[in-house]
Amino acid sequence: MKDINIGFIGLGNLGKNLANSILLGGYKLFIHDLNKKTSTKLLKKGAIWCEDVETIMKNTTIIITCLPSPKTVSQVMESKNGIIKNSNKRHLIIECSSNDEEDVQRYEKKLKKNLSEYLEAPLSGGEWRSKKGNISVIVSGSKKNFKRALPILKEIGYEIVYLGKKIGSASTIKVLTNYLASINLLSISEVYMISKKYNLNLKSVYKAIKVSSGNSFVHTSEGQLILSRSFNAQFTMDLICKDLRLVEKIRNKYNIPSKLIPLVLKTFLDGKNQLGEREFSTAIPKLLEKKCNQILKSSSFPKILIDKKPRKRGIVV
Repeated sequence: MKDINIGFIGLGNLGKNLANSILLGGYKLFIHDLNKKTSTKLLKKGAIWCEDVETIMKNTTIIITCLPSPKTVSQVMESKNGIIKNSNKRHLIIECSSNDEEDVQRYEKKLKKNLSEYLEAPLSGGEWRSKKGNISVIVSGSKKNFKRALPILKEIGYEIVYLGKKIGSASTIKVLTNYLASINLLSISEVYMISKKYNLNLKSVYKAIKVSSGNSFVHTSEGQLILSRSFNAQFTMDLICKDLRLVEKIRNKYNIPSKLIPLVLKTFLDGKNQLGEREFSTAIPKLLEKKCNQILKSSSFPKILIDKKPRKRGIVV
């Protein structure tokens, strides 16, 4: 089956970029979001607005969702006018949201009853890289569904990793990678603060870390946003706390005696409570700044991150 008509539900910071990449790939795109204003630029580029999920399902064969929370995903998937109710044997549903393993397994079972197919494909690598289709895609589901979805996945992302057929695998790895990024944010904050107290120039400290064995993707991206004080990584406290809660749930499931996971979760929950749930997760250093009575700041760092690499068609790695 050659899928030309693609549905897209969820046009937030990440979703609108993914949808734009699909349009650039020459597909006919049907879109829906609770806030129609998010669709303005996409409509000008040729996307077709749908007032509800049912209309999207009638006009498309592959439907992609990119939604902010498990609750929202459940509403879109399981409501009486949702995806599952309107699905049939023509449909492949691709879930790009971060989700609970148990939830995605439940959706797959329900869709199978309607002879529909399901694939999970959460994204990683920063919203800023999704603008040029250079974000990474982590995929799990049947090999047949992966092959069917691959032409679309190659439009929305560059490095694509297939984990295997077990649904839930991609969601699990996605939240675990966000846990690793969260640890990195906290350690970067502490290193910057120690350096500040040591009267070092933070711009020089950034350069030193960048060429060292302690460098990381988080440091060279969000580390810059910390020092410019914009913190604008387009990922908020409520979202990172959601992911870290899922990591803690996994830890408990397998009885992993970790001291770090509960501590990192508590730190970001404190960040959400003190700074607000819609504050950027990259602003977590503010908690340390308050305790140390110091501001982490340096000149010549960007307020927003821009992907300077050219758009490339995706590859399986």
